[in-house]
Amino acid sequence: MIIIALDVPSAEEARRLVSSLGETADFYKVGLELYAAAGMDFVRELKGQGKRVFLDLKLYDIGEQVKRAVATISTSGADFLTIHAVKQVMQAAVAGRGSSLELMAVTVLTSFDEQDVRDDGSAFTLAELVEKRVGHAIEAGVNGIVCSSLEVARVRAMTGPKMKLVIPGVRSAGKSAADQKRIATPAEAVANGADYLVVGRQVTRAEDPRGELLKILDEIQTLSTK
Repeated sequence: MIIIALDVPSAEEARRLVSSLGETADFYKVGLELYAAAGMDFVRELKGQGKRVFLDLKLYDIGEQVKRAVATISTSGADFLTIHAVKQVMQAAVAGRGSSLELMAVTVLTSFDEQDVRDDGSAFTLAELVEKRVGHAIEAGVNGIVCSSLEVARVRAMTGPKMKLVIPGVRSAGKSAADQKRIATPAEAVANGADYLVVGRQVTRAEDPRGELLKILDEIQTLSTK
């Protein structure tokens, strides 16, 4: 399933995108930029239109703050919420989670590569760090994992079929990688075990957003029929 990233600075721009995509898309990501501009009111607005919402806030704070924030977010109707895959953070989020909110643990940002991980002081390689955090996420009882398309096959092998895998940084062949460093095509990500693909600029900055989304869906459909 495709999640469209509403990485825009205002609710007005987001509304235009949602309107232009119509029934072609029903799952949207609200990230930090749009959340800072429009907050939970826009999350509720999308839910009121029958859309699903992936609230991408990547929570990372002391346990009590995370627990209370997650409990509040649970009342909004948001479907997915991201948190960092740090043991204490995940445990607190699970403790605050409402019955319908699903927690997605972010392993390593797709804008990071090996050098970024080393610069951050990690004693692990990027792949080792992802695996360590996936193990902690399984133990904590979160609902899903956010990881790069390059790691999704290994993560799927670790989690089994029940864990939901969300893959950002997806680009069709020939499209710009922009600020992402660990990417793959939509078809590759799905073939490797992804459940949800987060797609942003390729669709949202296209001259014809709906047409561009249909092309991506066709790429995935073509793979599934082979």
